[in-house]
Parts: sequence; structure tokens; C-alpha cells
Amino acid sequence: MVPLILFLWLMIAPPSIAVAAAPSLAKPGCQASCGNMSIPYPFGIGSNNCYLDHNYTITCNQSFNPPKPYLTSLRLEVLAVSLTNQKITINNPVVKGCGNSPSVGTSKSLEGTPFVFSGRYNKFMVSGCGNATLDLDGIVMAGCSSRCNHDSAGQGKGCFGINCCETTTPFVLDRYNVSVTVSTQGDCVSGFLVDKNWIEEYSIFDSRYFAENIGLVPVVLRWTLQKVDFPSCIGNYTTLPFPENTLITTWSCQCRWNEDGNPYLANGCQECANCTGQCSRRGENGSFTCPTRPNKSSKKELCISTWQFHQGHTELDHGHFFWISAGVGISTGALFLIIGIFWLYKIVLRIKNKKRKEKFFKRNGGLLLQQQTSVDQGSSDKTHFSAKELEKATDNFNENRILGRGGQGTVYKGMLTDGRIVAVKKSKIVDKSQLEQFINEVVILSQLNHRNVVKLLGCCLETEVPLLVYEFISNGTLFKHIHNQSNEFPLSWEMHLRIATEVAGALAYLHSSTSIPIYHRDIKSTNILLDDKYRAKVADFGTSRSIAIDQTHLTTLVKGTFGYVDPEYFQSSQFTEKSDVYSFGVVLVELLTGKKPISMTRTDEQRSLATHFLLSEEENRLFEIFDPRVLNEGTKEELMAVANLARRCLNLSGKNRPTMKEVASELEGIGMSNKKSSTVQTNFQELGCTSGAESVVLSYGNSTSMELNLYSSTTSSSDGQPLLRNCV
Repeated sequence: MVPLILFLWLMIAPPSIAVAAAPSLAKPGCQASCGNMSIPYPFGIGSNNCYLDHNYTITCNQSFNPPKPYLTSLRLEVLAVSLTNQKITINNPVVKGCGNSPSVGTSKSLEGTPFVFSGRYNKFMVSGCGNATLDLDGIVMAGCSSRCNHDSAGQGKGCFGINCCETTTPFVLDRYNVSVTVSTQGDCVSGFLVDKNWIEEYSIFDSRYFAENIGLVPVVLRWTLQKVDFPSCIGNYTTLPFPENTLITTWSCQCRWNEDGNPYLANGCQECANCTGQCSRRGENGSFTCPTRPNKSSKKELCISTWQFHQGHTELDHGHFFWISAGVGISTGALFLIIGIFWLYKIVLRIKNKKRKEKFFKRNGGLLLQQQTSVDQGSSDKTHFSAKELEKATDNFNENRILGRGGQGTVYKGMLTDGRIVAVKKSKIVDKSQLEQFINEVVILSQLNHRNVVKLLGCCLETEVPLLVYEFISNGTLFKHIHNQSNEFPLSWEMHLRIATEVAGALAYLHSSTSIPIYHRDIKSTNILLDDKYRAKVADFGTSRSIAIDQTHLTTLVKGTFGYVDPEYFQSSQFTEKSDVYSFGVVLVELLTGKKPISMTRTDEQRSLATHFLLSEEENRLFEIFDPRVLNEGTKEELMAVANLARRCLNLSGKNRPTMKEVASELEGIGMSNKKSSTVQTNFQELGCTSGAESVVLSYGNSTSMELNLYSSTTSSSDGQPLLRNCV
């Protein structure tokens, strides 16, 4: 009885009687600081258990005194970490141009990481004599120009346009490009994103000295999380503005108003020690100040008194027995009450979860998709997966199961209960525009049945963000195979030609063979997947649109990937089927040259691969830019035929480009001629003979590709051995 009373008393006793020790911000057993800086979880130093995932790994460089922390994934020095605002300040290189290189550009990217450049805490700044712009995929986000005045070097706090200027950035960015141009001969100019507090705290700013000598500035990054990473913490979602009217959503954990510590750790928050009345927060670190609570009876004192009671009453009379019986009855009733409240809580929680799933189902377009399923017979075999089933398939969306990250979400590898391997696409943004893309992708893919289009197996609509389930494509993207020089199995020219033919066939199917024509609108090598037999699969239909048969174009906001977008569409905002043809032409040039669609190493005029290709053709330098492997394995006639087709696809006038059906037909012809050429060569090498003077002409389309002259006399190879002999 006594232990039960003691247990109940401890449960209802005020938690603030005991004095709380100052909580640690790092995980227990992990290194808490590096040099003069505290390292709070989810960041960490040391083993895997000390940080959330590899993106949050901190390396403590002991070669400095004091040691300096570096963010391992970005290889940049960390200056500060704030749990309150989910921000981390790093040292970032500036972009600098001087007299010998008056125009300079460089790109910064955080893609594939949970970090974004903050718009609220940073400013874009130009130091020196000149101008600079900050753009995202060619769209200018911020720009600034400073006028030279050599008699006014030090300006005090801030920048106002003379030798230095500053401007705000309205969005968070996961990547950007900075271009600077020097305006005065002999001077330098620097353009950079920088912590706005750094500008305000800089007492005397010698902008010309800075432009010439300073290489690093502090930049604030926001780090983003999802609720699934910290399901049990108290927190809320915060939305961050991103270009193109989209939002990035991040989950942030918080301690209660009267608690202190690290909310991202289990039991990381502790109540204010010895506090009564209002407990006030002090500073960004989350420390508290409050009056002292008067001492009261401690738990230890209660333990002693109950022990003395037990020792002094071994002989119990009827009065004592009554009170003990009453205590047992009250305790038992309280226990049953607690159990009843617990089960009632479970029932309420089950009902709440059911309503929550129904809410998500409606918000994620479930009613629209149900209607589509009832109308479209082709979608009848699509499956709705439960959230529990997909969590089990992906090991609760384990970091080790990630296949790739993109602007719309993360793709995980999973295994269903029936043994099928699948790819699960999980959106990372709760946003109406992204939701429309999701619904659009499901509706589009529900209509398609083509061996070279990735197959949608089903979806899950009862979660906070919708999930799509695709067939698993094992060999990654075409982009990886073209541009990854360390690839153990490089694609041959014959495979290049086959992949191009398969993609062209898939696009021709979308344009011409479906009941309603479909424009893909984002053809690029990263959206072309390769299966275990290196067959092409066209993927990512989030921005695709179906149009009426009598329509010729779509008028929309310009969307697409820089380097692949049709210039005609960029100027008119009218997307036609020939816009897909242009993007496919860029992919063809990638296959021929092995070069990326945009390169900062080429001159401004030829930064675009399409422009670089067309100028090289005009100057008769095509074979100089072809991939050496392609040159070694393909014949000149084949390569020129494919290059000529690519040139026609890249025509600046859409009406002069071929249709995808014509492109697919020509590529099939080139492929057939390639196989026929290989067969003829093999047969004659095996026979080692000819049957008289004749010539074999291999053709594709209307252009002759190769002519083999077969002489009746014996032909010898370079080593003097007979190559062809007469046959009867």
C-alpha cells in the first residue's frame, strides 16, 4: 500500500521541486563543442549516432588554435548555429573580377542537401567599381551597381551606391549564379551574398580594399527538417518563400515557454530551475531568468516519513485497518480511472487520425483521382497504398534508402510485401501548386501504357504530403551515364543510338498515339531513366499537359530547365509539340558530345550546348566537339546523320523542326542501317571473299550513309594478309 501511495504522490507532485541541471545541447556521449563554439544536435561530431544524418556532420579541424568546425557536406567553415531560428552561418567565397578578367561568373549550389540560402538574414552586396547580378537558372533575383569614387573609400556603416551597394533577396534559394563586371580599368569588383548583420556591424568599410583582398564572407543558411525526423517533439511548420510562387516547408521543434535546452533531443528540454511566477526568455540561446521558489518538502523527506510510519505500526488496530482499506480502495479506483482515461484517449486519437487521413485524402486530390479512375478505364489497375505499407517498405523512409533528391521531393527505394522493388516519391513541400503537379502527374500517367514510359503503380493520399509509387528503374539517369566519367560500364555508340530511338518513340507516342495529345514540357537527360537492360524510360510528368486535338499550343508561364527550354517558347510563352522536339534535340547533342547543356567554362556566346553545337557546325568543327568514344565506335556517315537530325530539331523556328514521329522514324532508319552495316561487315570477315565487282550501299531515310566497294580481285590488309577472296 505504502509504495502505491508513494508512486501516486510522485506522479502528481509538482515537477519543479527538484533543481534541474543545465541541459546539454549535444547528444549524450558526443563531443559538445569545437574550439569556442557549441555544436547542438541535429548537428554533431563523431559517430553516426551523434548527428541526424550525413548532411549535419561537423568536422573539428584541430590544425587551428583554437580548433575550427567545418560543415563536412559543404566543406565550409561554420561560424554559428542557432536552434531558435534553424540557421547556420558559414564562411562563403566571394566572386571577384579585376582588370585582367573584367567579367566573371560562378555558381553556388546546395541541391541535394537540407540547406538553403536565407533571404531574410542575407543581403546581396557589390563592393568596388562595377555591377553584379544574382540569378536562378537565368532569372535575375537581385542586382546592384556601384559608382566609383576614389576619394571616398571608407563610407562608415552600410553601402549606398558609391564604391559599394547592397540589396535584399526576397526568396530562399537552393542554388544561384553570380556574375560580376568591372566598370573601371585597373579596379576590382566583388559580388556576394552576405549576412546582413555583418554589413550593419562593419564599423568602417573600405570597399576598394575589400574588393581586392577579401575572399570569404559570412552567409546564413536555413536548415530544413520534416516532422517524420522528430515525430515526438513539440513544434510547428514554417514556410519559406521560394521562387516561382512556391514555398519550402520546414518542421521546427521548440521547448515550452518555461523550459530550456535542445528540443531536438529526447528529454532535451528542462523546466526552469527553482522558478515561480513568470519565467522570461533571455537571448537567442534560449536561457531563462526567474525568481527563486521557497523550499518545500522534498521527495526524500516523504520517503523517510513513510518508512518511519511503517516501522512504528507493526501492530495494527481496527482504526488503522479502516484507513488502510480506504487507501487501497481509493488507489484502486484511481488506477482504474487512469486506465479508463488512457483507453478513452486511444479511442479519441484513433478517431482523430481517421479524420486526419480523410482530410489529407481530400486535400491531396483524392476525390478528383477517384473521379478520374471511374472515367478512365486505363487507370483501373492503379493501386492505392496505405501509409503504413509504404513506411514498412522504405524502413520508415530511412536515409539509406534515398535514391535521389529533387526540387519537388525525395525518391526512396522500397520493397513491398509481395517482394516487388519500387521507387516511392515523397513530396517535401505542402503547397497548392506542387499538389496540382502531383495530381496532374497521376492523371497523365494513368492514361499511358508504353514500354519506354516509367510505369506508375499507385499512390498514397492519406499522408500529410502525397506519395507516388513507381516501378523501380535500376540503372539511374541517362545524365549520370553520359557525364560520369568514372562509370564502370560506359554506354557504347550503338546503345546511345538505341536510347535516342526509344525516347523519340515514347515522345511520338505522347504526341500522336494517345487519345488526347500530351506535351511532356521537361525533356532532359535527368528525366530519362535506364533499366537493368539499359532501356530508356521517360519519367517526371509533373509539368506535362494534355490538350485538345484541335489545339496547336498551350499558353502558360515559362517552365523548364535552363539549357533545354525552347527559345521560341521562352519568348512567346506558347508551348507546342515542337518545344518538346527542341528539348530532345539538346539530349541528342548530349549523346553525341558528352557535354553538359550549360557550362560556365565555355564563352558567354557558347555557354549553351545548343548554341555551341550549331556554331561548331557552321565552322565545320563538329568532330572536334564529339565524344571520343562516339568517334571511335560510330561511322562518319552515322554521326553526321544524327548531327543533321539534331540541327533540325534545334531550329529556332518551331515550324521548321520535324515532328517527334519523323524524328523517331529517322532514328529507327539509322539504327537499322547500323545493324545492317555490322552484319555485312561480320559476314564478309567470316567468309573472307567477294563474288565479283559490286558495291553495297547502306541507306537510311533519303541519305546514303556508306558504300562498301567489293572488288573481284583479292584485297589485302595493311599486314599483307588477304582480306577478301573471290567466291563462286
